[in-house]
Amino acid sequence: MAFYNKVKWILGILMVFVLIVTTNLIDRNNFIRVRDSVVTIYEDRLIANDLIFEISKLVQEKEMAVILSDSIFLKEQNPDINKTIQGFISRFEQTKLTSEESQVFDDLKKDFQKLMDSEKDFINSGFENKSEILEDISNITEDMSRLSKIQLSEGSRQMSISKKAIDTVELFTQIEIYLLVFLAIVVQIIIMYNPKQSKKD
Repeated sequence: MAFYNKVKWILGILMVFVLIVTTNLIDRNNFIRVRDSVVTIYEDRLIANDLIFEISKLVQEKEMAVILSDSIFLKEQNPDINKTIQGFISRFEQTKLTSEESQVFDDLKKDFQKLMDSEKDFINSGFENKSEILEDISNITEDMSRLSKIQLSEGSRQMSISKKAIDTVELFTQIEIYLLVFLAIVVQIIIMYNPKQSKKD
């Protein structure tokens, strides 16, 4: 009879153990999804959006210099600004890009290279014929706008993933509580159950 009691205890403990391990694994998976989402929002969206903002400011400075035919700016400050923008582009390249974002980013790199070539031509021409350089700046501005919209939509998507993961954790927590109560009752029944033996022995 002692062996039977041991089996009952082992079965009861195993049931609780299996439930706890299973729910912990599910919770762990969902918390990983939340963590990855938060990291992605910060590293690949907020930082990327900040880089877009910084590049946009510098491009606006260029545009103003071209409109005003500011030769001092274009000859002296502009080379440093180009290096700064190239640094921002390199940092942007290190973020995780979606397929659409990668395509727009490639357009930005091509348009920026084209702008630098146009700037040289503009300076060499004695600051005449602004149309080409302004068109290149307009293309870059459009690229930046498209990239900014992608950051917003991707950030929203990551937030949705986090919300779903958190909702799943809350759901499984409630299920876990109900199952633990149910198992506690089942374990009590198993432990307290004592089949009657024949007293004729």
